[in-house]
Amino acid sequence: MPMTANEITTRIQSALPDATIELKDLAGDNDHWEVTVTSASFKGLSRVAQHKLVYGAFGAHMGTTLHALAVKTVVG
Repeated sequence: MPMTANEITTRIQSALPDATIELKDLAGDNDHWEVTVTSASFKGLSRVAQHKLVYGAFGAHMGTTLHALAVKTVVG
């Protein structure tokens, strides 16, 4: 079963409590998502490090329960 928008948001919020999250279902199938995450936690980090923080919220779910997630990060 694909991960829901609520589950995605909750996982990111748990990893980055100050985050503002904008989520889009790219294909209308609850399986291909785009997320924009704004967080002060990204300050001073490279774009790769910022994305690792977001992807780290999903662990083994990435590529399985959560098939595809395009990440954009913004320093808040």
